[in-house]
Amino acid sequence: MAPTPSRRKTGTPRRVTTGRIPPSSPQPRRVTAGRSPSPVPQPTTSRPSPQRRSAPVRRRRYRPGTRALMEIRKYQRSTELLLRKQPFSRLVREITVSLSRGYAYSWQSMALLALQEAAEAFMVRLFEDAYLCAFHAKRVTLFKQDIQLARRIRGIHDGLG
Repeated sequence: MAPTPSRRKTGTPRRVTTGRIPPSSPQPRRVTAGRSPSPVPQPTTSRPSPQRRSAPVRRRRYRPGTRALMEIRKYQRSTELLLRKQPFSRLVREITVSLSRGYAYSWQSMALLALQEAAEAFMVRLFEDAYLCAFHAKRVTLFKQDIQLARRIRGIHDGLG
C-alpha cells in the first residue's frame, strides 16, 4: 500500500509558521536584482558604544600674502614690544661685557626697557626706509641691498655708520 500524500515520511510533527522570524535564526538575505545586497543592520546591544574620534579640524588655508597682511595690521594696531625681554637683556649684557673689557655692569630694568624701545623704533624705521627702496626698484621682496642702501642714504649719524 502506498502512503497517502498527506502523510510525511519522517515522524516529526509539522511546524506552523506565523510569519515572524524567531530571534535565534539568522537575518534573511535580501534579494536584489543586479546589485550587491546592502548590509543588514545588526541589533544594538546594551553596552555603550566606544567614543568616536571626531575628524581632525582642518586649519584654514589662506591665499599667499593674506596671512602676512593680517599680521602687519595686527602689529600696527598693537603697542607691545616685539622682541622678547630676556634674550634682549642677555644680548645687551654680552655687548657691554665685550666693550668694557670684561667688567660686567649692572643694569636697571627700566634702562633695559628704554634701550629696547629705542632699538625697536630704530629697526622699524630702518625697515620702512628699506621697503621704500625695494618699492622704488619695482620689487615687493625686501633684499639685503635695500637695507644697505637705506643705511647709506641716512648717513653716518642716522644709519649708525
